[in-house]
Amino acid sequence: MPHRPPRKPSILGHLLAMACLVFGGWLHSHSASAADILLTGVDDSPGVQSFVQALVQLRPADNVHFQPLASLPPPGKLAADTRLILLDLPSLDWRLQDPRGPATLVLRISRLQARQHLGHALPPHLSLLWSDPPLDRQLRLTRVLLPEAKRVGVLYDSHSEFLLRELRQAAYPLGLEVVTERWENTQDSRPLQALLDNSDVVLGLDDPDLYNPKTAKNLLLSSYARQLALIGPNAGFVKAGSLASTYSDQSDWLAILDELLDLPPATWPRTQYPHRFKVSSNRQVSRSLGLEQVNEVAVATLLAEGERQP
Repeated sequence: MPHRPPRKPSILGHLLAMACLVFGGWLHSHSASAADILLTGVDDSPGVQSFVQALVQLRPADNVHFQPLASLPPPGKLAADTRLILLDLPSLDWRLQDPRGPATLVLRISRLQARQHLGHALPPHLSLLWSDPPLDRQLRLTRVLLPEAKRVGVLYDSHSEFLLRELRQAAYPLGLEVVTERWENTQDSRPLQALLDNSDVVLGLDDPDLYNPKTAKNLLLSSYARQLALIGPNAGFVKAGSLASTYSDQSDWLAILDELLDLPPATWPRTQYPHRFKVSSNRQVSRSLGLEQVNEVAVATLLAEGERQP
């Protein structure tokens, strides 16, 4: 028989083989890089499920899921490469039981809540994402809306007193003076009246002992009887009758989480205010105080640009 040389693979065959190798490698790397993202909390409400589903849609390559706190093992029993997101304070207390366990994002916790649950210490495995608006941002909002105001009145109690030093430091470069009154007994209106006598505007701290449904009527009626605006402490209080506040909504938080989850957990910030935010204002209050209507989008843009400057 005549000798036949072995047939050389066709160019098409080579291309198909290479495509299979590339595609297989992509699938392997894709599955290997998928993160296990676990959200937990006591509440499994429709709002929580909506938030989780929105995060699932943002991160289709990852395994994003919610598990009720009661069904979880101790934190140290979770896989070390899990990316853990806590949605409430009970889940934070559960996480604090064990220094072992995965890196953890604590979502929407206020400065006061952190002080009450953590004291002055911040465990290295936690990253706190603050829910209350930054004090310097609230002061700059005050400066933009009320450029003539110089004396910023602030009520505080034993829980929120630790914020005053930071507040004064933020006020100084803005040319603002912080006037304070301690208000431990909210049934006694004298500290409030003394503050209003010496202020051009009132800035509310996100302290639920001072700013709550029981105190709202007295705070708002007293300040507006003197034609003084109340800034903050949050978007909910704007609906009740304060002039304006900065805030971050669900879309902002989802975007912030999406950015952080793209980073290695070792690089997560220990604490962070949301850099995405909006401005909420009360039109009726603006009219009653004789002020121009607040252009919420324009003011938020102006504040954000100021934060981006060195």
